[in-house]
Amino acid sequence: MTNLAKHYNPEQLPARLRHVRWIGGGSGAGKSTVARQLAADYGLHFYGTDDTIAEHVRRLNPSDALLLHAFLAMDMDGRWASRPPDEMFRTFPWFAGEGFELIVGDLLELPEEPPILAEGFRLLPRLVAPLLSHPDQAIWLAPTPDFRRTAFDARGFTWEIPRKTSKPKQALSKFLVRDQLFTDEIAQEATALQLRVVKVDGQLSVNELTSCVADHLGLSER
Repeated sequence: MTNLAKHYNPEQLPARLRHVRWIGGGSGAGKSTVARQLAADYGLHFYGTDDTIAEHVRRLNPSDALLLHAFLAMDMDGRWASRPPDEMFRTFPWFAGEGFELIVGDLLELPEEPPILAEGFRLLPRLVAPLLSHPDQAIWLAPTPDFRRTAFDARGFTWEIPRKTSKPKQALSKFLVRDQLFTDEIAQEATALQLRVVKVDGQLSVNELTSCVADHLGLSER
């Protein structure tokens, strides 16, 4: 968060962001569905980090985002088919936290009312934790591999990226393993920081999961 520190005192950020609630987690967990429903139910300002990716890519220069620009320089096979999943995981820019300071900068520029609900896989526990006034401000959803695949199939997303490679089946297999490595990492990270993680395996309905998240974030008390 080096660039952000030029404009904001890091010690003041928890107080500056006390009105923000955070929902992170792995792809396919239903984060956006839950967050959008909560924003509608409780009158919150929804900030989806996926929606800002294109803008943030334009704003990040190579010296601030080495992994991002290396990724952008690859063809689709290089990104998704020719490398082992662990390398894909370790070098994916958003999994490494590149551009996170732009998310924080966006949040600081938004009004404090209504309260903000920030959502997305880019909200890494180790980066969010220093910004919290209280651990109940944040929660992470961790989908199981079967739940993720079912969610991708239901959205028609499963083959969207793999079909852009020369080896779709191989790319899909690696893509799913990479996503599970990320999910495991953020679950372990959040747990080590004593932050809440909810396993998403289909045992809870969408409404039950939404209520669980609302209760943890203290929204039902508002």
